[in-house]
Amino acid sequence: MIALDASALLAFLFDEAGGERVGAVIERGCLSAVNLSEVLGRFARDGHDPDLVARRIEATPIEVVPFGAADAALAARLVPATRSLGLSLGDRACLALALARGIPAMTADRDWLQLEIGLAIESVR
Repeated sequence: MIALDASALLAFLFDEAGGERVGAVIERGCLSAVNLSEVLGRFARDGHDPDLVARRIEATPIEVVPFGAADAALAARLVPATRSLGLSLGDRACLALALARGIPAMTADRDWLQLEIGLAIESVR
């Protein structure tokens, strides 16, 4: 299993650099509902129907994981360690999912490689 950041999934969906690395692990990927919202928001911003995109993502093997109170607390605890890199709530939601499940996180944001939070991080670029 691997936790996908929105940036990684978008690289795959838009066939951007590194998208092939995401494609290689997509069948064992999971995604926080927060990151799903980021992905859908990008499509909505570009004039696409987010409901249609959501249905297409739900038809894939990617597990969409709810974001609850425990996840919110874990993401909040990551603020001090991620503040200097300017990581967003979505970024921390992905990291929290990976930490909670004890799995690696995959992102297109190379800055994450600087993090020292006891987590394997894979950058697609």
